[in-house]
Amino acid sequence: MRRLVLASLCFLAVSGALFTQAHARGAAAPQDLDPLTLLFGGGAATPAPNGPDGRPQAVAIPRETVAFSGYAPGTIVINTSERRLYYVLGNGQAIRYGVGVGRPGFEWSGVRFIASKREWPDWTPPSQMLKRRPDLPRHMEGGLNNPLGARAMYLSGSLYRIHGSNEPETIGQAVSSGCIRMTNDDVVDLYNRAQVGTRVVVTR
Repeated sequence: MRRLVLASLCFLAVSGALFTQAHARGAAAPQDLDPLTLLFGGGAATPAPNGPDGRPQAVAIPRETVAFSGYAPGTIVINTSERRLYYVLGNGQAIRYGVGVGRPGFEWSGVRFIASKREWPDWTPPSQMLKRRPDLPRHMEGGLNNPLGARAMYLSGSLYRIHGSNEPETIGQAVSSGCIRMTNDDVVDLYNRAQVGTRVVVTR
């Protein structure tokens, strides 16, 4: 009888410890993740080794090759509701990247083309943005702290760009003024694939 009581006490102690550890892990998990980031396979924005630009990169949304059809090879398709960008490879496949998109009131859709490309671009906020944010600099040289990040692809007929970011933790969120944000690592990869004239389809 005594052995049975001791065994029961040991079991309860171990179970309690495991529950406490599991609860602590759950409590440590971020509670403010965007539901769409979780829905489409992203996780918390966690620190990672430095990217090609020397800055820490977010690894919340992995770049991967997925099944995808309906568009010509070389097309860029951005699904803003998924917060994902697809570079179509052909043969029923595309490379999928996580992106940040326009916040409420700055959503858009349509077809554009890459009009030009820049490495480590300078940033000059448009007048509309300066009206909303008079605290912003009038001009910023390209570099690690520039909001456009390591690369920018300028979209025809608009002020929008597909660009890197100095805030990788915002990827997978709806926070921009309409531009499409990527981690610097991902935007360098896309930049090396896409050419001037590439068709860009933005859907909602």
